[in-house]
Amino acid sequence: MAHTLDKIDTQLLDILQKDSNRTTKSIAEELGMSTSPIFERIKKLEKEGYIEKYVAVLNPKKIGLKLTVFIGITLQGHTRSYLEKFVKEINGFPEVVECHRVSGNFDYLLKLVVEDIEAYETFIISKLTLLPYLGNVQSLIAMSTSKATNAIDLSRVL
Repeated sequence: MAHTLDKIDTQLLDILQKDSNRTTKSIAEELGMSTSPIFERIKKLEKEGYIEKYVAVLNPKKIGLKLTVFIGITLQGHTRSYLEKFVKEINGFPEVVECHRVSGNFDYLLKLVVEDIEAYETFIISKLTLLPYLGNVQSLIAMSTSKATNAIDLSRVL
């Protein structure tokens, strides 16, 4: 059973969301505590699933991925088998960085990060349109990004 987050847990989560590479010692100093209780709290937050993983957030443009595309997908059928097959196929495509089952006009919303428009066209022709249960596909190309974050503002939920 997960414990209720207190003020220190919330502060820890905020700190780690901003920079998960910080040392326990620097976090403890910021919070005015010793390292042992901070270490134990972090381990508990990890064990209870509040912290899923630690990652490095890359700059896609620096590694040659200059185009972000959002694709709304409607499947031909909505049986469990169609949904499972679609998700399995999509999870195998490295261009897809996010896949969400959504309500509304689409069944799924995908986020792709690719080199350029040619790479996007290749993805559509050689991968996506080959899926036999694919229905409607609608693409939106991001012209710019004004906000992109994985951080959750804990003040609005806790």
